[in-house]
Amino acid sequence: MLTVARELLGKHVFTRLDGEVTGVRIVETEAYRHEGDPSITLHWERKRRQAQALYQPGGHAYLYTVYRVHTLFNITVNDAAHPDAVLIRAIEPLVGLDVMLRRRGLAQVARNLTAGPGVLSQALGLTPALNGELVTGPHIWFEDADESIPADNTIASSRVGLEYAGDEAVALPWRFRVKDSKWTSPAK
Repeated sequence: MLTVARELLGKHVFTRLDGEVTGVRIVETEAYRHEGDPSITLHWERKRRQAQALYQPGGHAYLYTVYRVHTLFNITVNDAAHPDAVLIRAIEPLVGLDVMLRRRGLAQVARNLTAGPGVLSQALGLTPALNGELVTGPHIWFEDADESIPADNTIASSRVGLEYAGDEAVALPWRFRVKDSKWTSPAK
């Protein structure tokens, strides 16, 4: 799960929704593990219905809402008995920039277009209606960009927004970012 979270950096993800294609490069992720991670247990208790998608084999989208507004985009990364996931936290726009700007209601490209899990899902057009879909198409798919991000160009740090789960969950260095990417979410 930690390896997948780090290796997703630099990969490309695409969406095709309502005939519109968008494509991005992943620049920030966070890992969540079913063992030793109190945040996933608390999440399961709060999002029981939506979280059923976590119990699918690796390669499925897990999309859920927070604050009744933002959709968060996760990928299942283990087998059906182990609800491990990687949250996509930030992306660099590559294809369909005009579509992403329109979806976000922005007039020009700015870092806040896709620097954060809620806004990136909006830019990609992802909603909980796609929860549980395979990430091999036709709506969401990954492509290997032949670009691995070297370890010395990766920052590992604590995850964001998990204060409710306690110090142990916050302290885990399971957030991965591409160093010096202007598209990552704000450092905390």
